[in-house]
Amino acid sequence: MRICLVAEGSYPYITGGVSSWIHALIRHMPEHEFVVYAIAAERKQKGKYKYTLPDNLVEVREVFLDDYLRIDGQWGHRVKLSREEKGALKSLIGGGEQVDWGPILQVLHHPKLKNAADFLMSKDYFDIMSELCMMKYPQIPFTEMFWTVRSMILPLLLTAREPVPEADIYHAVSTGYAGVIASLGKHVYEKPMLLTEHGIYSREREEEIIKADWVKGYFKDIWIEYFYTLSACAYQYADQVITLFNRNREIQIELGCEEEKIQIIPNGVGVADFAGLPAKPAGEPLWIGGLVRVVPIKDIKTMILSFQYVKYEVPDAKFFIMGPYEEDLEYYEECLQLIESLQLKDVIFTGSVDIKDYIGKMDVLVLTSISEGQPLAVLEGMAAGKPFVTTDVGSCKELLYGADDEYGNAGTVVPVMNYEQIGQAIVTLCQSGRLRKEYGGNGLERARNRYTREAFINNYKSLYRTYGGGGR
Repeated sequence: MRICLVAEGSYPYITGGVSSWIHALIRHMPEHEFVVYAIAAERKQKGKYKYTLPDNLVEVREVFLDDYLRIDGQWGHRVKLSREEKGALKSLIGGGEQVDWGPILQVLHHPKLKNAADFLMSKDYFDIMSELCMMKYPQIPFTEMFWTVRSMILPLLLTAREPVPEADIYHAVSTGYAGVIASLGKHVYEKPMLLTEHGIYSREREEEIIKADWVKGYFKDIWIEYFYTLSACAYQYADQVITLFNRNREIQIELGCEEEKIQIIPNGVGVADFAGLPAKPAGEPLWIGGLVRVVPIKDIKTMILSFQYVKYEVPDAKFFIMGPYEEDLEYYEECLQLIESLQLKDVIFTGSVDIKDYIGKMDVLVLTSISEGQPLAVLEGMAAGKPFVTTDVGSCKELLYGADDEYGNAGTVVPVMNYEQIGQAIVTLCQSGRLRKEYGGNGLERARNRYTREAFINNYKSLYRTYGGGGR
C-alpha cells in the first residue's frame, strides 16, 4: 500500500512532537510505502532534513509557502471563469458556515488557474473582490482588501497547483493547507482520506493572528475566518478523523466535524527505550529541564521567568532548555536578552540533542506552552519516570492527573503564562524528593499501561487496512 502523508510546518524539516510522530509511524510500518507531501514555510529549507529518512519513505514532495513572494502576475487579462467557478472562489475568500468545498477543489485543480499569480491579477479576481467587498466588507478600503486577500490565498493556490502524488490513502497530519491538499488528493484520485489532528490548527492560527503585528486589526477577523474555512475542508472530506484526546474531539464537533467520523487514538511512547538512562553526576544540584523547541507557542519566556522565581528558593538549581532554537532566531535572541536583563544564572540552551543523554539527569521537567495537543515531550518524561509541571493546555491535565485511572498524579498542572504558579509548583517538587519519586513513578506506570507505542502503531495499521487494503 502507498500512503501519502501531508504535513505542514513539521516533518522532515523540524524536530518536535508531530515530526517524531510521523517518523515513528513510517519507521514502524515497513510493510507500506510512504510519500510525504511536505509543506514548509521557506524555500531555504529545501533538502535540509532533520531526520534520516526510513527506507520505506520513497519520496518527499517539497512545497514552499514563500514562493509567492517571488511571483508576479500579468495585470488585466480575463481567465473566463464560469459563474459557478466564481462563486466557489468567492466562498473560499468570504468564508462562512456553509462553504461547499467540492466546487472549490474543482477550481483549484482547473487548468485555468495553472498560473495562480496571473489569476490574482486578472479582471476575474477584481470582479470577485468588488462583489465581495460590496456585500460583506463595505467599510474596508478596497485596495487594502484586494492586496491582503491576494497575499492570503496565493500560497494556497500555488500549493494546490503542485501535482499531488498518487496513493492508496491520503493522510493529512493537520487541517489548514495540509488538509486541503489531502482533500484534493481524494478529489482527484477518488481514494480515502484520513485526518489526524494533534492540536486544533485553526485555534492555534487564531492565537497567532490575534498577537501578530503584521496584520491590521480589522483584517485579523478575515485571516482567522480564512483558516477556519480551510479546516472545514479537511473535516468535510475526511473519511475518518483521528484526535488524541476527548477535549479535542469536543472542539472538532463544535467546529463542524461530524461526530461519527471522529476516533480517539492517543500518542504512544516506547517505555523500554527510556530504561537505564545516564544519571546526573554525583554532587550536582537540582536540574530542571524543558524538552521543547524555542518558539513563541512554547512560551519560553514564561519558562525563564519561572526559573527566576525558582532561583530565589533553590539558588543552586540549574536549568536546561533542551531543543532546537534555529527555527525562530529572533525569538531565541529575545529569550537570551530576557535572561541577561534578569541577571539569571545557570540557564543552558543545549540546542538539538538526543534527549536520552539528558532526560535521566533531570529532577523536574517543565512545559509552559500556550497551545498543545498531546505533547510527546510529556509522554517521554513520564516514560523516564520524571515528574512534570505543565500549563493547562491540550491533554496535559489528562496525562498528569489521569482519566479515571488508578495511577495517581504524575505532576502539577498550572494556568498558562502564570510564571509565579509555575515557579511555585517547581519549588514544591524541588523541596520534596519523596514527591518527585512518587509523581515520577505514577507517570511511568500510566505511560506503560495507557500510552504505548505498540497500541498507537497497531491502531493505525488497523485503520490503513480498513481504508486501503493490504500491504505493499
